[in-house]
Amino acid sequence: MKKVYPDAKAALDGLLKDGMMIMAGGFGLCGMPETLIKAIRDSGVKNLTCVSNNAGIDGAGLGLLLET
Repeated sequence: MKKVYPDAKAALDGLLKDGMMIMAGGFGLCGMPETLIKAIRDSGVKNLTCVSNNAGIDGAGLGLLLET
């Protein structure tokens, strides 16, 4: 099965809910799924538990979710 979405918002449609756990790959800021992180932030979902080896920095990576 091949799924291609026009953007990150469409890829996440129906998947996000308050209180869910999300794992993010990458090492430091390298390889972080920044487009998906921004779409998660913009969705308004709350009370997330994020699992990663690095929370990013202010304004980048998972730091974007920490700011909200």
